[in-house]
Formats: sequence, C-alpha cells, structure tokens
Amino acid sequence: MEFDNNTLSGIIENASPLVWVALISILKAVVVYFIGKWVIGLVMKAVNKIFKKSDLDESLTSFLKSFLSGLLHVLLILAVLATLGVEVTAFVAILGAAGLAVGLALQGSLANFAGGVLILLFKPFKIGDTVEAQGTLGSVEKIDILYTTIRQFDNKVVTVPNGNLANNNITNYSEKPTRRVEMAVGVAYGTDLKLTRKIILDTLKKDERIHADPAPAVYFTNFGDNSLDLSVRCWSDAGDLWPVFWDNMENIKESLEENNIEVPFPQRDVHHFFPEGNIELKNVEKK
Repeated sequence: MEFDNNTLSGIIENASPLVWVALISILKAVVVYFIGKWVIGLVMKAVNKIFKKSDLDESLTSFLKSFLSGLLHVLLILAVLATLGVEVTAFVAILGAAGLAVGLALQGSLANFAGGVLILLFKPFKIGDTVEAQGTLGSVEKIDILYTTIRQFDNKVVTVPNGNLANNNITNYSEKPTRRVEMAVGVAYGTDLKLTRKIILDTLKKDERIHADPAPAVYFTNFGDNSLDLSVRCWSDAGDLWPVFWDNMENIKESLEENNIEVPFPQRDVHHFFPEGNIELKNVEKK
C-alpha cells in the first residue's frame, strides 16, 4: 500500500494532538510520582519522630512503618495510573477480592497478627517477665507479631500463638515489684497458738528480705484432720519470693522444734471391742 505526501501529512496532522496529549499525560504522571515520593518521605520522617518519642515496642513500630510505607506506595501507584488515564476502579476491585481471599485463607494467622498488635500496643507483659498463660508458666523470651516464646523453668521452650494470648487470661508475676509469700504450717492439737505465732513472727523478723510494711502475719485457718493449720503471710521483693519461702519454711520448722512445739504427722485412733468381756482396747496407729 502506497501513501502519497498528502495522505502522510494528514496522518501526522491527525496524530499530533494525540501524541501531545500522551506526552502531557506522561509528564503529569512523572510529576505526580516524584511529588508523591517526596510527600511519602515527609510522612515517614514525621512518623519516625513520633515513634521515637513513644514507648511502643520496636517490633510493633517496625511493622507499622513498613505497613504504612507499603500502603502509601500503593496509593501513589494508583494516583499515577489515574493520571495516565487508566481506569483504576478495576484495580481496586481486584485488590479487594484478593485481600478477601487471602483473609479467608489465613484467618488463624490474621487472628495471631491482631493479637500480636494488641500485645505490643497495650503491653500486658514484656520480655523477661514471668507469666502464666495457656497452661504455660515461664519467662517471656521473645514477642513477635504472630507468636510469643516462653521458656519454662525446666528450660523447655513453648511457642504460644498471640491470638490465644490476647483473648485469654494472662497472669503476670513480674508486673509488681513486691509479692506476698504464703506458707502453710501445721501444729499439733493442744499447742499454744499465741506462743506459736510469736515464735514464727520472731523467726521472720530475722530475714532482712522480708518487708516490715506490710507486716508479716500468722492466722489460724482450719481445724485439720491431724493438725491446727496456720497461714503465714509476709511480703518481699518479687525476685526474692521463692528464696524467702524455702529458707523460712526450714527456719520455722527448726524454731518450732527448738521450742518443743510438735509438727504433727497423720495419726489415727483405733478402738478394738471384745464383746465377751466388754473390754475396750485403745491403740494409736501412726503412719
């Protein structure tokens, strides 16, 4: 097919406006892109300053910054496409459908993710705290966006999904600086409780780790099967709780023995009856 000069000139003449429109659209898109990148940079700098002044966990701030940066870049790409005259409604619909499909496929992971955000945001516990949750008692070693790692006292490591942690009870033994130590002591029936209470309190006063306020206390709590049961309560620093418990249980035993106060053991009265002679024989069986 041959074109004469007039035909070629007509094509060029008709195409020129389209070329100029395309060039102007491309130029606008480039301008929008660079202005958008500049604005994103300003926003991220402002966000960095806000996060530095806040006390949010580093894992959470890192994730939030990445998420915000990704979201802003997606919006920038949509703005550039719109400037080029591309219909972005279809892209938005595709992104929405893809997000819904991914959300349905990853329901458990999304629940863990949401739980991780809540834990890092509200801080019911932090690394190093001793916690009890989901049947696990131990020290928190790591808090990720999806899972929390807890090291038990026998050195086993348990990985707990954050979704479960965020939606169930968590006992934090390290939140407060002081803890109450509770010890159960039993003495034989017939024991002078006032004397026993004085001996126990004098024993506790010798331990400098035990706080004077609130003062230690000894309460009579129960008529046991074989003993009069006492509850011994005192306060110490959280880190001293178990050493105080173990040491003073031994010290209280020794103090009671020194003062001839019997720490009882299970015993039972057995009565034997002899019908012929109507004789009662009493024997004490000790176990």
